Amino acid sequence: MHTLEPFYQWLHIYKSEDDSRSPFYKQHHSELYYTNTIYGHYIHPQWDNCGTETLYLKVLNADYDRGYIILELIGEWNDCINNDIMFLKRDVIDIFVNEGITKFIILGEYILNFHASGDEYYEEWFQDVEDGWIAFVNFREHVLDEFSKFKIDYFVNYGGELDALDWRKGTPISVYKTVLEVLTKRLN
Repeated sequence: MHTLEPFYQWLHIYKSEDDSRSPFYKQHHSELYYTNTIYGHYIHPQWDNCGTETLYLKVLNADYDRGYIILELIGEWNDCINNDIMFLKRDVIDIFVNEGITKFIILGEYILNFHASGDEYYEEWFQDVEDGWIAFVNFREHVLDEFSKFKIDYFVNYGGELDALDWRKGTPISVYKTVLEVLTKRLN
């Protein structure tokens, strides 16, 4: 797991540690020392801790003018034991919602498992972005099955084209426009 780095090709466009509106503003990342672990396995030091033991993230882009954010996640999303969604919602999502972000692109290729506990925080998140949306992109099939099993799909968008989006070849705005197009087609 220590070799899985957050996507770094957009660092010339955005760095969360340089964004005064980000919860990770002035966050320092070591290039040499690995201190964070998930179940005893070290992870790359560029991942940001959102308050849980099993879920880490990186804000890849925040566009306040267009009102969207792109987050990349790693680890096990465990609402059952660690209440990861509460920490993610309170310590990251709420801060960006308060800054006008209403469209969330959540990249989940590195989410290994999901354990649900309920849908209250997902419902609250959905209500917070009334005129926006939440899109889960490239999550593993068994993780999506768990989301569906616990009815989280009532509040977030995933599946179809969102499960095979080749986002690394684009720019943040092109990824946003692609997700927006997919979701606009679904709503029409």
